[in-house]
Amino acid sequence: MKTFYALLLVAARASLEEEVASLRAEMKAQKELIETQQAMIKELQPLGRQLQTWVTQAQLTAAVTALQNTDYNLGGALDSAWLCLCGALVMFMHAGFGMLETGSCRAKNASNVLMKNLVNVCVGTLGWWLFGWAFAYGAQNGNGFIGTTGFAGFDFYTQDQTTGVITPSSCTADGCQSVMLMWFFQWAFCTAGATIVSGAVAERVKSPTYAIFAFFMASFIYPVIVAWTWGGGWIATVLDVGYMDFAGSGVVHLTGGVAGLAGTVVLGPRAGRFTNPEEFECHNLPLVVLGTFALWFGWYGFNPGSTLAMHDGATGAMAAQVAMNTTLAAATGGITVFILRFAIQKKYDVGGLCNGILAGLVSITAGCGNMECGSAFATGLIGAFVYQGGSMLLQKLKIDDPVDAAPVHGFCGIWGVLACGLFDWGKGFDYYHGWSGFGCMPVSTTDSSCKPGLGGSAIGAQFILIIMVIIWSGSLSAITFLLLKLTGTLRISEEVEAVGMDSHHHSPPKAYSLNAGAGAAGGTGSGSAPLGVLPSAPAGSASNPKDAWGAKADPA
Repeated sequence: MKTFYALLLVAARASLEEEVASLRAEMKAQKELIETQQAMIKELQPLGRQLQTWVTQAQLTAAVTALQNTDYNLGGALDSAWLCLCGALVMFMHAGFGMLETGSCRAKNASNVLMKNLVNVCVGTLGWWLFGWAFAYGAQNGNGFIGTTGFAGFDFYTQDQTTGVITPSSCTADGCQSVMLMWFFQWAFCTAGATIVSGAVAERVKSPTYAIFAFFMASFIYPVIVAWTWGGGWIATVLDVGYMDFAGSGVVHLTGGVAGLAGTVVLGPRAGRFTNPEEFECHNLPLVVLGTFALWFGWYGFNPGSTLAMHDGATGAMAAQVAMNTTLAAATGGITVFILRFAIQKKYDVGGLCNGILAGLVSITAGCGNMECGSAFATGLIGAFVYQGGSMLLQKLKIDDPVDAAPVHGFCGIWGVLACGLFDWGKGFDYYHGWSGFGCMPVSTTDSSCKPGLGGSAIGAQFILIIMVIIWSGSLSAITFLLLKLTGTLRISEEVEAVGMDSHHHSPPKAYSLNAGAGAAGGTGSGSAPLGVLPSAPAGSASNPKDAWGAKADPA
């Protein structure tokens, strides 16, 4: 028995020794691991101290500035691409104006109408470069009325006096926008505003005379209104809330519409306009429709482009909102006038549909950036009634506006400015968004909470804008046209008006090849089908093309 216990003790001792040996080996391995880790820590300690002292404050500031400049330059590039594209779209609206006005007038004056549109852009550009930009956006030096710097492109650059190196722009948190960029974009608006007048005075004003007025319009009348508003003048802060006109229902369209109304009143109606109205119908509806689509297309540069930037998500969202509002108002205005004309005439009026679209576009231009889509629909709807009422009023007063420029741009421009204040995003009439876009107008620069009690002041500011534009643009335009009339250089002669300006003053003497199909009838023409721009003479009637144009045949 003793022998058994002895063997058991020996076996237990051997097992215990093995376990102790295993523990010793494990402890040795842990010790070696700890020693290895301690060695690694010692190696990393100098690097840790180096990381803590490697970046100085000056180096950190320089690195942050470099990153900011990269971000600003990228934002500036996006802004420049956006405004160059939108400015080009606005410039393309001149093609729309040209087609619309030409199709709305008589074929015998087609070349002259097209020429005036081209001359308007060229002369207006020179006026904007020489004087317009400076009066509109030059430094006002506290006068709040008119700019005084930047004539003929002067001071558009920053130039080093020693090296002569030119810096076109400086980078800030708002991007890197050069003066030339804004000059180009605002030039497109200026010439568009001046072109509105050409349609109102078409078919009876002398071309050199109109060129003089277009220069004066682009270099002084329009720029001063811009200086009061977009240029930061006195209307920008009137009644402590300022006006709101996002893209120019008042600044551009009302200015041009009132000037056109003044011009057509001073000129008087075209001979026979209200005794033989059937002779003054649109001679080419395809051109009218093409011009309308071109104008609608260009309006997406006019309105969304007025964000004036595209360097962050907020401006992108605003541009999208503006584009949606613009589209809704145009469609609503067009279909509403179309229905109204059908109810009145019991016939489809394509020309009315076209002008209804333009009426909706003009109406939404002021408020496209501070109202939601339902209000945009209402703005276009009411704008259609405003246009139709204005068009009927001019006919009642026997005021001859060949393209309804005053009802579309003037009357609807007034409504657009008012709608901008009435349908503002602000809650009720107590809060107001205005230029703040998606956000409300704050109490101050340090207090971002919504400022209450602004609704009444905002509407008052809109009325002030309307009244001042009418007074300034209407009076100066009327005075200019009256002075030209007194000198005998305003209106063409009765003979030229009867025959047409194209045959008297243009080469070639007509815009269309009316005898293109003469060869097919045994004549000397080319044998191709006629263009069909004139109505066919009914059987037994005179075939003199002047009768189709609306002019009387010359006496034998």
